[in-house]
Amino acid sequence: MADPRPIRVFIVAAEPSGDALAGDLIDALRTLNPTVEIAGVGGVEMERRGAHSPFDISDLSVFGVFDGLKIVNLVHQRAEETAQAAKAFGADAIVLIDSWGFMLRTAWKLEDQLPDVPRIKYVAPQVFAARRGRAKIAAEHFTHLLAIHPFDAPFFEPFGMPVRFVGNPVLDRDLSGDGPALREQLGISEHAPVLLVLFGSRRSELSRLFAPFSDAIRRLKAARPDLEVLTALSPAIEAEARERIESAPALEGVHIVSADARADAFAAADLAIACSGTVTVELARAGVPTIAAYKLGWLYYAVVRLFLMKAKFISLTNIAAGEELIPELVQLRCNGDALAETAGALLDDPDRRADLSRRLQAVSTQMAGEAASPSQAAAQAVLEIVDERKKAGAG
Repeated sequence: MADPRPIRVFIVAAEPSGDALAGDLIDALRTLNPTVEIAGVGGVEMERRGAHSPFDISDLSVFGVFDGLKIVNLVHQRAEETAQAAKAFGADAIVLIDSWGFMLRTAWKLEDQLPDVPRIKYVAPQVFAARRGRAKIAAEHFTHLLAIHPFDAPFFEPFGMPVRFVGNPVLDRDLSGDGPALREQLGISEHAPVLLVLFGSRRSELSRLFAPFSDAIRRLKAARPDLEVLTALSPAIEAEARERIESAPALEGVHIVSADARADAFAAADLAIACSGTVTVELARAGVPTIAAYKLGWLYYAVVRLFLMKAKFISLTNIAAGEELIPELVQLRCNGDALAETAGALLDDPDRRADLSRRLQAVSTQMAGEAASPSQAAAQAVLEIVDERKKAGAG
């Protein structure tokens, strides 16, 4: 007899980028199966869709071994709470999105509390770039992998992990915005050059990037008085970022918009300086020429460069293109002088920006995958995994 109870999917997202993927996944699940019940741990995007998180995820949004060590006890506590919530919900499947460290610890807890429920890792750890050993660990603690890159599978399948390439949902999002309307709203001339500055979604990123980004803005505005600077702030850092911006003399006149207006900000921008991460993929899809910047703690950076980093580039778009379409300024090169020099050269060369815009969009199309909708492909995979489990149980 068929189980009359609606399918229950528990989704876990520990960072804003994962929360955005979770929102897309929830929409797709409900499109494919309107009776599906969803709960989980996440942020504002999951909250908007009725999945209320039992705790605030912002404290989990850190990067690197040494930042992670500072909150290791909290991570274990939250992982335990997550597993307990999934058990109380009666989940038929648990989808764990990105955020390797937290998701692995959550998987450990789930193995103890819900050993027979599929633990679906959505977005693979980037073993193509660093830490190849994570592929074996993932195969041991997650039951399935939904991969967003076509080059992921060969790293995981040798360890017996079922992998489905679903495409990159970031590239499936509607990133069309109304640039002219935002310019008018903010009092920016249609002819003024606009630099979009994105500080990241983690507090550690804001802390490390604020000074070099501010110095770059100061230098650029001094050389180009007509330059307008715009920033769209992630909810996880918005309050702190606003306070920093409003107290920095070099950032006087910077236009601040919330994350809800991000697509409009993309459309209004001539160039972006952005914290390296998911947003640079979105900017590429929108055709915005971008400079990617990043800083790590020095000890962790040394370990990464000497022992872990395998890829030539840090930006997924550059890795997919096989060339540096997005200039990367990392660590020592992530300073106000270098950022201003690189940005200034692009601001002064509209033909180069137009060429980069076309090429970034072309590479993004290749990265999106062949599925009509990566989020729907991911949702279909989750529902099929649940169905297979139920059939196996009935048999």
